[in-house]
Amino acid sequence: MVDMAGAPLGVRPCSMAAALDVLGERWSLLAVREMAYGVHRFARIAAFTGASRDILADRLRKLEAAGVVERRRYSEHPPRYEYHLTAAGRELFPVMVSLLRWGDRWAVDTPAVDVRHTCGRVVDAELRCAHCGEPVTRESLALSPHRDEDARA
Repeated sequence: MVDMAGAPLGVRPCSMAAALDVLGERWSLLAVREMAYGVHRFARIAAFTGASRDILADRLRKLEAAGVVERRRYSEHPPRYEYHLTAAGRELFPVMVSLLRWGDRWAVDTPAVDVRHTCGRVVDAELRCAHCGEPVTRESLALSPHRDEDARA
């Protein structure tokens, strides 16, 4: 395993940094949130996020170019589009639930919404190892150089 804290100083190559290049601008994740909630029309996404039309149009173009959302035409005359999450966008759902729950605990006095499972209970995000089922904690992590065979195991 690699001692990341003791590594030589320098910009660290990182998938998190690459993800933030796609999603880290203000309004991007909020637009994704709205699509996850089933809101697909531009004007409604703008209204629910509070983003200006110009800014939202820019963020949606970037999300589309990154393969996170896709535009679907719903009117020919005039041409109008809806925005839908791609498979890559739908894979953000656990991240959004985790961020929402973090915000509930640390950023607001009273949560605005509860995210409930079909069983009726409030959903909490917990990261577990897909192999052994144990919870993932900082103490249980070890970093190593990426090997393609690890991704298939």
